[in-house]
Amino acid sequence: MQEIIISEAIRQKLPDLTLGCIQCRVKVGVSDSELLSKITDKINTLNQTLTIDTIKHQAAVKATREAYLTLGKKPSRYRPSAEALMRRILQGKGLYAVNNVVDLLNLVSVSTGFSIGGYDVDKIEGAATLDIGKENEPYEAIGRGELNIHNLPLFRDTSGAFGSPTSDSARTMVTSSTQHFLLVIFGFDGQIGIEKATQYAIELLKNHAHAEGLVDWLIS
Repeated sequence: MQEIIISEAIRQKLPDLTLGCIQCRVKVGVSDSELLSKITDKINTLNQTLTIDTIKHQAAVKATREAYLTLGKKPSRYRPSAEALMRRILQGKGLYAVNNVVDLLNLVSVSTGFSIGGYDVDKIEGAATLDIGKENEPYEAIGRGELNIHNLPLFRDTSGAFGSPTSDSARTMVTSSTQHFLLVIFGFDGQIGIEKATQYAIELLKNHAHAEGLVDWLIS
């Protein structure tokens, strides 16, 4: 099981920080019709129940934005991924179609408001420590190139930074060759909602990614 640590530096600033973790073996491929249907249904529901202005008031999104402000990062400029995905939906752009594992992760995120990281465990070197981004620390975000991660919450291993609630990194991204998968739910308001989100993610992983050897745990 991947070792995950929360640094004292970020724990002191964000005492309610809680991580919901799932590790398993998966088969990465194209999303099946049932998963795509679930995504379409959720997109339709969000379009009927949310507006651009009300996204930031959802509990998990609000807690994430407040955590960013506490760390000294503007959430409106470096949007948490859940908020960014919801905004994309309400702008009529739908969700990215990547692969079954990433697609189901995004479905859990927009369904719960939690920003969620997805990583290829075999690309993580040593323990993964959640910490605060340093000034000029290098980080290549998926589809965005270099990202300024200064004061963002982020994971760091022996090779450097690799994951944050704003954007996963290219180095540890899930690809067609990924076999061992780590999903991390970033909670900034204690354990509220995390168990429900974890169980939903497990259900989707079993049904749509042939997940085996599932292990889930909380870190706070």
